[in-house]
Amino acid sequence: MKFFVLVLFSAIIWTSSAQETISGKVVDTSGNPIVGANVYLEGTYDGSSTDETGNFSFQTSETGTQTLVISMMAYEPHYEIGEVSYLKNLDIKLIEAVNQLSGVTLSAGTFEAGDNSKVSVLKPLDIVTTAGAAGDFVAALQTLPGTTTVNEDGRLFVRGGSAEETQVFIDGLRVFQPFNATTNNVPTRGRFSPFLFKGITFSTGGYSAEYGQALSSVLLLNTTDVPDEEKTDISVMSVGGGVGHTEIWDNTSLSVNASYINLSPYEALIPSTQGMEWNDPYESISGESVFRVKGDRSMFKFYTGFNHAALDIAQEDINFEDLIRFQLKNRNLYFNTSYKHFFENNWSIFSGVSMANDVNEIAIMEDAVDSEEINSHIKIAAKKGFSNRFELNTGVELFSTKYDETYQDVDGFTFDGGYDDVLVAGFLEGDIFFNQKFAVKLGVRAEDSNVLDQFSISPRLSLAYKSSEKGQFSLAYGDFYQKPLAESIKFDQSLDLEKTSHYILNYQYLDNGKTFRAEAYYKDYDDLVKFDTQFPEFNSNYSNLGKGYAAGIDVFWRDNKSIDNLDYWASYSYLNTERDYRDFAEAATPNFAPEHNFSLVTKYWVNELRSQVGLSYSFGSGRPYDNPNTQEFMAEKTKTYNNLSLNWAYLIDQQKILYFSVSNVLSFNNVSNYQYANVPDSTGFYNRRAITPPADSFFFVGFFWTISTNKKSNQLDNL
Repeated sequence: MKFFVLVLFSAIIWTSSAQETISGKVVDTSGNPIVGANVYLEGTYDGSSTDETGNFSFQTSETGTQTLVISMMAYEPHYEIGEVSYLKNLDIKLIEAVNQLSGVTLSAGTFEAGDNSKVSVLKPLDIVTTAGAAGDFVAALQTLPGTTTVNEDGRLFVRGGSAEETQVFIDGLRVFQPFNATTNNVPTRGRFSPFLFKGITFSTGGYSAEYGQALSSVLLLNTTDVPDEEKTDISVMSVGGGVGHTEIWDNTSLSVNASYINLSPYEALIPSTQGMEWNDPYESISGESVFRVKGDRSMFKFYTGFNHAALDIAQEDINFEDLIRFQLKNRNLYFNTSYKHFFENNWSIFSGVSMANDVNEIAIMEDAVDSEEINSHIKIAAKKGFSNRFELNTGVELFSTKYDETYQDVDGFTFDGGYDDVLVAGFLEGDIFFNQKFAVKLGVRAEDSNVLDQFSISPRLSLAYKSSEKGQFSLAYGDFYQKPLAESIKFDQSLDLEKTSHYILNYQYLDNGKTFRAEAYYKDYDDLVKFDTQFPEFNSNYSNLGKGYAAGIDVFWRDNKSIDNLDYWASYSYLNTERDYRDFAEAATPNFAPEHNFSLVTKYWVNELRSQVGLSYSFGSGRPYDNPNTQEFMAEKTKTYNNLSLNWAYLIDQQKILYFSVSNVLSFNNVSNYQYANVPDSTGFYNRRAITPPADSFFFVGFFWTISTNKKSNQLDNL
């Protein structure tokens, strides 16, 4: 018995002597103690928490090299590795973690529209319920600051840049002809149905190194990953009709839609009166589909769209007594396929291919122009989140273009033009979050064009500082390159890439349904294409001697909380720009760049009437034009642009909607430019005609019916 007690006593003494004490103090970067931090040896139950002074102490029987873990919500985990006997009196400093919900965001020059984006200023619903937009996402984006409403064109003009300076991407892959074909002074529309997209990112400048070949802006469209439910959408409209359906099989889904547009009935009731006659009004048939397969850690998508359109119109021309006949047939086929895989080590891989075939058959009086463009985009990219403080994005891509055009005049003269190009690009970009308040995006893009035999390097930099819980400042700089347009490069392949440099200062404030953004920018243009004829021709002399600048301030305000059922936003843009390019005699402000733009969009839900009523007002100051009767170049301006549009969506029942809209309800007589005669009259005076919209106002009526199993879905978000 005495022996047993002696052995037990010896064991207790040995165990006690084998215990090691681990101790230290935990503070933040300012030296303030952190209370309640968890401190423990990895893989064991040995540990404790810090007290009111940040101190901790506990004992362990573990020996050898161990890992001490210190963790606390809102801070980065901290690790100490070493012999247990040395883990004493430690001074540990925890670094604040970057919270993805409340931390700083890199948002200079970027508007996002998506339900999951913390920096959204618009939602997908907003893109298509804006009065006057008639379901066209491009028309809705024209209510944002930085854009200019060029009502006779319909495309995106951003911060003093032409429409060709904005590029469109679907799921990260280039869309080569994003707008429907049309004729002069008849506005176009985007080719895509808005209900297929879950979100839109619209960068008015300073965008990521992942995207190139755009001097001014990129528009990123992301298709829906997983549809909510199976449903069928039917639409009957005053200008045509459409049908769409979504089918779901477990993790596989297919969405398809088709539409037919014919303006003949509308023109029969409300004919165009502004200097034109339709022989065959615009008619098109189009369709889209998205096939998706979602795996445990992967996403496969296949998107395709087609469009066939035709029109036959006769338009006024100051140089001819009779109307000029213009005929157009356009066929467009586009598809892209993408695959994304997420690995367990925070790597993700993206691969995709897009291809487009666009064919135009054009007749202008007795002359004919036939063209075909075949494009492709191949992209492979990888992204790695090393921590919530650093993310790396890199990739390579290839753009291929084959353009052929044949011109034949009434006398039998024929000219064949075109070009083939392969452009190879690579990009490397990192997002660094130093803390909750400060972040940096640093990137570089390299491109090499085969047809131009030119290589370019484009640095990109964005900084963001969160000045308060609800506000932040951002800075952005970048160089951007773009190939000359096909109208020039098809005649001269010795041209260089055109270039801009962007400088942006942004402030953004977000507070419970209220958004305020103010952004100042400067763009420096170099190596713009010039030619010595009115339009690019096979015998023109071309150069890259053009240059210019664009500077301005954009302001945006949105509020959907202050007044029940009312949502509104207001945008203002000031633009100061000049450029010497194309056939300009000297540096001047282009016709598409008014100095002031203002937009107000309101949407009000009237519960008693089961209706949403919308109002949009757009204002633009006079646009510059050149009057050959004066010595000054581009020195005169049109009258101001005004447009007040209304829409009304009435829910007959939850799944049936009657929709009505009218653009320019007050019939403002807007003038976009003037066409002057090529030669003066007998008195030496150049006569002119005003270029105005085909009609002052446009009326639209539609019936939209959704059929789904839950009997709750409707197409309000597509109107």
